[in-house]
Amino acid sequence: MPKENKHSRGRREEKKRKREQDEDTALENKRHKPQDPAAEGEAEAEDGGIQSHLDTDNANIAEKDGEVEVTERPFYGMLEDEEQEYFRRADELLELNDFPEPEERDLFLANVYREADGKELKIACSQSCSRLMERLILLSTVEQKKKLFEKFAGNFTHLVQHRFASHCCETLFIQSAPVVTEELTADSEGEGAVKDVSMENLFLSTLDELEGQMTFLLTDRFASHTLRVLLIILSGRALEQEATRSLLRSKRKEKVSIHNFDNTPSVLSLNKRSVPSSFQFAVEKIISDTIATMDTAFIRVLASHPTGNPSLQLLLELELTNPNSRKGSNSSEKTIISALLPDDVSSENSESAIFINGIVYDPIGSRLLETICTHAPGKLFKQIYRTIFKDRIASFARNEISSYVVIRVLNRLSKEDLDEAATDITPHIAGLISRSRTIVVKTLLERCHARSGDTSELTSTVFVGYGSDLKTLILKMACIDDINYLSLQLLPAIDLTSEPEGAPEPPKLVPKATPQQLHGSLLAQAMLSIPGPACTLIQDGLLNLTPEALLTLALWMSTSHILQASLTPISNSFSVSPPQSSNLTFRRKLLNSLLSTGEAVSLLAQSTVGTHILDSILLSAPTLLSLVERIAITLSALEADLRESFTGRIVWRNWSMDLFKRKRGDWVKKVQGSVAGQTGKGYVNDAVIEKDSKGVPKGKGKVDDGKKKTGIELAREKYARDKAKKGTGVNKIVV
Repeated sequence: MPKENKHSRGRREEKKRKREQDEDTALENKRHKPQDPAAEGEAEAEDGGIQSHLDTDNANIAEKDGEVEVTERPFYGMLEDEEQEYFRRADELLELNDFPEPEERDLFLANVYREADGKELKIACSQSCSRLMERLILLSTVEQKKKLFEKFAGNFTHLVQHRFASHCCETLFIQSAPVVTEELTADSEGEGAVKDVSMENLFLSTLDELEGQMTFLLTDRFASHTLRVLLIILSGRALEQEATRSLLRSKRKEKVSIHNFDNTPSVLSLNKRSVPSSFQFAVEKIISDTIATMDTAFIRVLASHPTGNPSLQLLLELELTNPNSRKGSNSSEKTIISALLPDDVSSENSESAIFINGIVYDPIGSRLLETICTHAPGKLFKQIYRTIFKDRIASFARNEISSYVVIRVLNRLSKEDLDEAATDITPHIAGLISRSRTIVVKTLLERCHARSGDTSELTSTVFVGYGSDLKTLILKMACIDDINYLSLQLLPAIDLTSEPEGAPEPPKLVPKATPQQLHGSLLAQAMLSIPGPACTLIQDGLLNLTPEALLTLALWMSTSHILQASLTPISNSFSVSPPQSSNLTFRRKLLNSLLSTGEAVSLLAQSTVGTHILDSILLSAPTLLSLVERIAITLSALEADLRESFTGRIVWRNWSMDLFKRKRGDWVKKVQGSVAGQTGKGYVNDAVIEKDSKGVPKGKGKVDDGKKKTGIELAREKYARDKAKKGTGVNKIVV
């Protein structure tokens, strides 16, 4: 069996080596891919004190009286063969989740917990059974989670550093975080129930165990993830947001799931949570204790350390966003930002300026600079911008690494500074487009629109960069070199080839979208959301495509989002302003072109991607009712085929086709009412625009707002709107 890669430091006892081999390294990686051997040693420090912190391994390092003490990790024993077989079978049953009633599953869980009593640590550290522990936590009640906290108590320092047990600790912390808020809310409402141990106290006890070893855990291969989870929970930040999720989970982490188990994130996980004041104090203490044990050289090494950098990012963000902390770089109190930027950035040859120039092109260090530019106080940010970025922003924007820092800078610039930056970057837009680095262009357009700036020059430069041809504009933005090949893979072969009848149809290999294609799609969507020349340019480009090309784009994941954005009744999805009258005319022309192909509706309804296009078309019911009814008639004729298809059944249900066949009048009222309820005032404004443009009222009386929405419905709508604004890539939702 291959041995685990370890640094030979001459401090291992032979007995410890054998035990670690038997427990952790005898079974090779099945849950995770092997770690790159060079990953831990990528950031080497010149001084021996820093090196002792960064060279993490299976030994536990603690500092006492200035001396480094190396302690062995305790061995919790191994499960017997019969126990392993029982727990393996229990894990399979929980994964299948094939229980007739929830009560039977609860009874089964109780039996598993009874068998696992006293063996929790062995199970958590076992490669074959740690998944069972994670599934048990997902299904556990509040009382069972508290018991697990008590079973793990006294061993968290070692568990969070273990290859498998660290995942169990993360799951336990994440699943227990909403309980803290629920108990806090119940206490504030005056519930008199006396609880044995609150979840708040259990978290604080865990922190007490980890106290004094935070500096070491920051760079530990496994414990750093668990430490970030704890910091997120203590700060009250949302646990399921995209930005938070990237901090919590490694890309290689296996997702432990349960079949037919509703693991939809709760409202408490999706939004900022209320946490007790003791948690905020704990965060401040962790930051102060950590910075007190690290010198400036070690902190700067962490900035480029692959494991320590994400933890340092989070600590710095929590420090800068804490209203009680001293955020200035020149503060007398020792802080992370003052350690990174100890002097005036604007001074010539200052340490701060040298440090920023050193990490702006670094693939790892630039992420820390993004955090600084995003959360730094206004005075400090202005110093950084005027000293580092103002005269070189065009050069930074052309680099594939520093361009992401430029994006953070553009998001904070004032209107005057943004106009100057746009003037400097505009001559280089054609070069950025030729290298498919459109994310800076997208951000620049969005910020100019947000600051009420003129986007006409930027739009014309983008048009020139893509060849100044409306017929190929959308295809070039989506980086599609051969639309015929893509059509051959997505559309029926009988329409595009002349093969003899009876010949077998070749297998269709739909190409996967590249990052460049996703970025081009995002640029087109952003331009559609900006009223004026930017939106008109993309609309004209779509109308100049052939019906076959439009249908191909509608069936491909990357480009379907462009069509979804273009079919949205409100032309500006980031503003509450009424849409332009041309949006209605454009949508009518686009739908007529898209549906001119005989099999368009059938292909869209039976495609996983195309169903989203039909959902977007349904949103046009209040203003384009005749076109929507025409599509419904076509769907009605395809009832037999749709009912045999999974996606077809979804379309049939979303379009309420059963009601359409029975009572068309009620169907019209339902479609118009449900759409108006989903989008609020936007469709009312759209209807008014149509009336004003034609001069003929389309209806009378006030709009029926429907029944009053519940609190959970309002929360879901708010989450959908926030997700639509913050989504990236193909995951962006257009509403």
